[in-house]
Amino acid sequence: MRAQRTLLSVAGLTTVAALLAMGPASAAGTTAEAGNVLTYGSAAGSAVAVGDVLTSSLSSGTTVAIRTTSGGTTGITCTASQFTVAVTGNPAAPGTATESLTAHTFGGCTSNILGTTGVQSITVEHLPFTTSVASGGALTVAAGSAGVVQTTVKLSTILGTTTCVYTSTGLNGTTSNTDNSITFANQLFSRSSGPITCPAASYFSAKYGPVKDTSQSGSPSVYVN
Repeated sequence: MRAQRTLLSVAGLTTVAALLAMGPASAAGTTAEAGNVLTYGSAAGSAVAVGDVLTSSLSSGTTVAIRTTSGGTTGITCTASQFTVAVTGNPAAPGTATESLTAHTFGGCTSNILGTTGVQSITVEHLPFTTSVASGGALTVAAGSAGVVQTTVKLSTILGTTTCVYTSTGLNGTTSNTDNSITFANQLFSRSSGPITCPAASYFSAKYGPVKDTSQSGSPSVYVN
């Protein structure tokens, strides 16, 4: 009987020791796999630090389309655009990272809207905006403390300069790790002021990429996890 109890005790201690050995390894594996929502260099790369500045221009071969109808052909086309954000939160994945959109510019814009002869400027106002990036790829842009999401467009017309002001309740985009891009499709802006020359609605579409972390050496591409 004593020999049997000794064997059982040894077996029990061996099992406990094995479980203790497995526990920390499993936990460490889970942490390593989780990572952060935003990383740079690769999906399994280093976490983007709070305060890092991310920037991107239009994806190669693409243009900005600002149309008077969803999916239409009438409106404004821009060959250049760039945005800049500062990272304000980057938790472990899955989760939602937060950013502050501090700049968004447009250039090389032309118009085929009836009565217009050109585009003088497009200015994004009430910056900074609040940006959220969720694991899975969904991105949102919302108003910040300065006011609603607002853009002022100055058009050249046969009668002179026309100023059109548009507002949005927020934008929804999609990120992709395939080319480190962000895509916006037919995002609605409504006219808040301006004459009839200004279309009543404006639909914004654009693809930006690759998104770069300019605070890191070499400005590596950013991934969403």
